Amino acid sequence: MPKISGKLIIFSAPSGSGKTTLVRHLLTQEELGLEFSISATSRPPRGQEQHGKDYYFLSDEEFKQRVLAGDFLEWEEVYSGTKYGTLRSEVERIWQEGKTVIFDMDVVGGLNLKGLYGDKALAVFVMPPSLEELEKRLRGRQTDSEDKIRQRLAKARKELGRSDRFDHILVNNNLEVAKGEAHNLVKIFLGK
Repeated sequence: MPKISGKLIIFSAPSGSGKTTLVRHLLTQEELGLEFSISATSRPPRGQEQHGKDYYFLSDEEFKQRVLAGDFLEWEEVYSGTKYGTLRSEVERIWQEGKTVIFDMDVVGGLNLKGLYGDKALAVFVMPPSLEELEKRLRGRQTDSEDKIRQRLAKARKELGRSDRFDHILVNNNLEVAKGEAHNLVKIFLGK
């Protein structure tokens, strides 16, 4: 079977910056022909998350076995004991459908994919208006413990320092404006 290839759109940001909201918006824009790449994780589901829809939830052992088998394009231990990764089969499935793959992922994973795919990938860094606003958003979610919020903020400080490695930095001060900017960036990249 011939190797299928296409383009990738990568949205990365510190947790709470609005990347998931922007990606969900772009997925509703049918003319863009995007499909979400579902990541695999070793963490358990949160809230209403579903296997095969939000993430592929793998046990730590399953995750390790799939790493050894070479099933991941990229993966990392994002937080101590919690791994995330992109399954090669997921990207190939989307390309076989004739669609462009869109990712919502952490900064290191986004940079790893950009490094693998170069000009075939558009990497967008979603910048929060400030660290204070980011903290406010994280607390507003009411999904994380105080310790987890502190971990996310410490990680965000590091990630903000890597923003210059992305193709574009999109500042999310105003969600409606950011949606429009994201749409235009993707449209231009795809030549639509």
